[in-house]
Amino acid sequence: MAEQRDTRFPLSLTTGRQRDQWHGMSRTGTLGRLFGQAAEPAIELHPQELARRGWQAGELLRVRSRRGEMVLPVQASDAVAPAQAFIAMHWGEEFVSGRALDGSTLTGVNALTTPACCPTSKQPELKHAAVRIDSAALPWQLLAAAWLPAEVLLQRREALQTLLRGCGYCSVRPCGREPDGRVGLVLRAAERQALEGARLQAIEALLDLPSAPLLRYADAQRGQHRAMRLEGDTGQAALQGFVLAGDIRAGAWVLPLWRDAQPAGSFGARLLAASAEPPAVMPSRGAQVCSCFDVGETQIRATLAALQGSAEARLAQLQQQLRCGTHCGACKPALHVLAGRSLEAA
Repeated sequence: MAEQRDTRFPLSLTTGRQRDQWHGMSRTGTLGRLFGQAAEPAIELHPQELARRGWQAGELLRVRSRRGEMVLPVQASDAVAPAQAFIAMHWGEEFVSGRALDGSTLTGVNALTTPACCPTSKQPELKHAAVRIDSAALPWQLLAAAWLPAEVLLQRREALQTLLRGCGYCSVRPCGREPDGRVGLVLRAAERQALEGARLQAIEALLDLPSAPLLRYADAQRGQHRAMRLEGDTGQAALQGFVLAGDIRAGAWVLPLWRDAQPAGSFGARLLAASAEPPAVMPSRGAQVCSCFDVGETQIRATLAALQGSAEARLAQLQQQLRCGTHCGACKPALHVLAGRSLEAA
């Protein structure tokens, strides 16, 4: 290892690819449905590391190496050993912001790693870099999302990134659904103080929220801002877009409500509540397993529970019913695991 850990940088950072993304994401990063398996840039730590430091999943952390720093939300993962951290290599400067030691913009996650490489093959050592991780201390946060016309999606993403340049944290990523073909953007940002009203209005405009009547709540003195755009018949209206700013705890159920196009019209003004608990029981699709056919873990587990036979037989029946794993095949390893667990449970 070219870089050893020490008391200043006590953790080992490794990078690697994600199942549905490829290299710098210049092509795969424009397809919203490929973000279902890993929805946002994140740093993965062992659950023991989170418990020891008192961090919660989704909390923003500052990752520092001897070359620079960036802010990312944290996720718990048993695949990462204690005292180690993992960040997917694909997240470049168009998805995450960071600063090099000289104050310039960090070009992406790999810029945190050491420049050492094999003298023969020139393969870079991206699998080990010494880092330290601390709380980002960015109390004001923003979460927003909207379905948009496909022809303006990338242009709006670039405009939002420009608008929020300089924020303590900013991530703008595509989102897609199959088979209906909807595409949208999901925006998350954080700062030490609330953004001014003009920038919040600009965000709403880029997400096409003002083009229809909105449910709205605003308290500028406390930095609270919430807006919801519904479309469709009153009872079955779906959430077309939203902005949560300040207290974004409601994002835990508002984002799935938007993403899964669940009926939201009956919620009314309760959509504006700043609570992590939804106003009614909401079905959960679970994590997306199959990107090709948009099949979630909850549906897969329920289907497997009703099947008979060996794990292989269950897997074959599952693929016949839901089609997951029958196209690109990338999700087959995950399906094998779920089929095995279903057999054990039976």
